[in-house]
Amino acid sequence: MRVRVLLFGPLAETAGGRTHELEIPPNSSARFVVEELGFEMWLGQGLAISINGERVSEDEPVDEGDEIALLPPVSGG
Repeated sequence: MRVRVLLFGPLAETAGGRTHELEIPPNSSARFVVEELGFEMWLGQGLAISINGERVSEDEPVDEGDEIALLPPVSGG
């Protein structure tokens, strides 16, 4: 199934852009998407995951056509 992934901050920089289309197997979770993109190290560092504008846990199932946003924690001084 196909999903759209929106990346922000250093995730977008690492992946070479903010928007990506991804083909994933049925019954995948948000965590699977994070791992597929190589960002699993962010899971323990406060990564926020949103599906269709609603914040979800990493175990949330993903459906065909979903828009998944990955938002790294914000730091500043």
